[in-house]
Amino acid sequence: MRGAYPLTVLCEVLGYARSVLYYEPQGPSEEEAALREAIMRIAGEWPRYGYRRITAQLQREGWRVNSKRVRRLLQAMGVHGEQPKKKAPKTTNSRHAYRRYPNLVRDMRVERPEQVWVADITYIQLADETVYLAIVMDVFTRTIRGWHLSRHLDQALTLKALQRALQEGTPEIHHSDQGVQYAAHAYVQTLAAHGVAISMADVGASWQNGYAERVIRTIKEEAVALSEYRDYHDAYQQLGHFIDQVYRHKRIHSALGYLTPAEFEAQWRAKHASLKNVFNTNSDFRVQI
Repeated sequence: MRGAYPLTVLCEVLGYARSVLYYEPQGPSEEEAALREAIMRIAGEWPRYGYRRITAQLQREGWRVNSKRVRRLLQAMGVHGEQPKKKAPKTTNSRHAYRRYPNLVRDMRVERPEQVWVADITYIQLADETVYLAIVMDVFTRTIRGWHLSRHLDQALTLKALQRALQEGTPEIHHSDQGVQYAAHAYVQTLAAHGVAISMADVGASWQNGYAERVIRTIKEEAVALSEYRDYHDAYQQLGHFIDQVYRHKRIHSALGYLTPAEFEAQWRAKHASLKNVFNTNSDFRVQI
């Protein structure tokens, strides 16, 4: 056929540009191959990261990329985040005779560390038993101040998490659901002894404790779902490593400007310490005058 018709005519009939006949597909460049490898590594380590967070992590590692390119490569590589798991069974028992507290954080703007702590409980299914995890998180920094894993869904579960959190600081407000573990005398008295105001979400209004529910979801999706715990002790060790090391010091948060909780808190405290020093210096100067 090539002897009978010019290439120009054949290309016009078939709807191809003439340059296509001479094009030889090329594989990815060395730079793109390395970038793809970096993307796969990050996606493997953080399966729930979307393309924006993967882009932020790449930029932290020194890659000069934008989110459009990362999104295109993810699509080309067939990499997609895992689908969220079904919602966990409820661990909240709000049918009790203890005192109820109003929601103090509704529409509140959280502007500093230790302004508001939130608390919640979830279950974790092991091979032979069900265990329960309680967490206490600082809303502003997203730092998990305290946690405890127990075989029992009782008052000691939440109280131990709170006691651990209070070793790091004291909040102005403690917010939770109206579960019996948070309304029980020992828990409430511990908060009162530290001068902490108590706030509770309305019954059935889980979204009013949304910050706590989101961090629980993160733990379930990025730690529990990707691990096979041999037993309670193994779960305790692995979850402790994730919460205290990975979540606090390695996992970046879009709400924190793609910093880790530890980085965000350290930067905030350093900035405000500097501003305080400037204020004190200026005050001393005015007094001397």
